[in-house]
Amino acid sequence: MTFTFFSRYLSVLSADGWLLFLTRILRLFGYGAVSVILVIYLAYLGLSQQQIGWLLTLTLVGDAVISLGISLIADSMGRRRMLRLGALLVMFAGILFAFTDNFIFLLLAAIVGVISPSGNEVGPFLAIEQASLSHIVADDKRTGVFAWYNLAGFGATALGALSVWVLFKIFAAVGINLLTGYKTILVIYALTGLALWFLFGQVSNKVEVSPTARPLNLASLANSRLGIHQSRAMVLRLSALFALDAFGGGFILQSLLAYWFHLRFGADMMVLGGIFFGANLLAGISSLLAARLAKRFGLINTMVFTHLPSNILLVLIVFMPNLTWAVIVFLLRCSISQMDVPTRQAYVMAVVTPSERSAAGGIANVARTLGTSAAPLLAAPLLANPALVGVPIILAGGLKIVYDLLLFRDFRKIKPPEEV
Repeated sequence: MTFTFFSRYLSVLSADGWLLFLTRILRLFGYGAVSVILVIYLAYLGLSQQQIGWLLTLTLVGDAVISLGISLIADSMGRRRMLRLGALLVMFAGILFAFTDNFIFLLLAAIVGVISPSGNEVGPFLAIEQASLSHIVADDKRTGVFAWYNLAGFGATALGALSVWVLFKIFAAVGINLLTGYKTILVIYALTGLALWFLFGQVSNKVEVSPTARPLNLASLANSRLGIHQSRAMVLRLSALFALDAFGGGFILQSLLAYWFHLRFGADMMVLGGIFFGANLLAGISSLLAARLAKRFGLINTMVFTHLPSNILLVLIVFMPNLTWAVIVFLLRCSISQMDVPTRQAYVMAVVTPSERSAAGGIANVARTLGTSAAPLLAAPLLANPALVGVPIILAGGLKIVYDLLLFRDFRKIKPPEEV
C-alpha cells in the first residue's frame, strides 16, 4: 500500500520528467562530494578562517545573483537554454577551485561559478526545474513528485558524501596525498557540469512556457515586478521567512558541519564521508514521507510540525559527550529535518499563478541563498575559537525555531488549491 501510494507519483513522469530527475541526481552527487571536503581543503591550502568565511559567503552571494538573474529570464529566454548556462558555470567553478590556490582566482570562481558548500541546491537549477515539473504534472500530483525529486537529490548527495569515503580509502591505499585527493574530487565535480550541459540539451520544449522561447522584453519584466504580479505580496512574505530559516541554516552548512566534527572530535575524511552518507540518506527518506503527511495534515502543518522538533535535536548535538552520541543525535535530526523541503517547494508553486512559477521559485530560492550567505562570515571565526565552537549550531537551531513559529502564525490559514 505504501509503495503504491508513492509509486503512483512517479508513474505520471514523462521522458522530460525523468531527464530532470537525472540532472538533479547528477548535480547533487557533485554537491555532496564537494561539500564534505570544501572547508577542509581551503584550510589545507593555507587560507585563514576569515578568508574561508569570505569565500563561502561570496560563493553563496554569487550563486544567488546568478540564480535570480537566470530564473527571472528563464521563461522568456527558454528554460533549457538557461539550465545549460548554469551547467557551464558548474564546470567553471570546479576547474578554478581544482587548479589554483590563489585567493583572488578562488574568489572569482566563488562569485561567478556555481559550487555548493552546503551540499544543497545552489544556482538557477532548482527554480527552473521545479517550474518545468509543475508545467508537466497535475496539481494534485505536484507534492508527491517533488517528494521523489527531493529523495533523488538527497540520495545523490548521500552517495556523493559516500564517494569521498571510498575515494580517500583508495587514495590512502595507493599513496595519493591529501591535496591530490581533494583536487581529484573537484575535477570530478567539473565533469558533472559537462554532463549536465549535455543532458539539459536532451529535454524537449514541452517544459517551456510556450513551444518556442519568447524574446526577452526587459521593460515587460520590470513592469511585472521581477516576473511576479498578482502573487507579489505572498512571494515576498514567504521569501522573507525563508531567508530567516536559511540564515540559521548558513551556520550549519554541510562543509561547516564537517569541519565542526573534524575540530570537535577529530573525525577524518573517511568518517565524515560515512556520517554525511547516512545523514543525507535519512533526509531523503524523510522528504519522501512528507508527501503522505501533507496529504493528511496539509502542507504548512507538515512543514512546521516536523521542522520544529528537528531544530531542538540540532541544538542538543552540541551537548553530546563524544562522537558516537553526537552522530546519533545528528542522524535522528536528519530523519525528520527535511520533510519541510518538498512541502515548502510545492506550497510556493501552488499559491502562485503558472506564469509566475519560475520567477517566484527563483526569488524564494535567492532569498534563501542570500540568507544563508551572511552566516559563514560569523560562523568561521566562532569555529576557530575552541570555547565557542558549538555556538554556530545553537544559533542555527534557535533561528530556525523562530522561523517555524512565524511561518505557522502567518500562513496556516492560507491553503493551496488542492487543500481547499
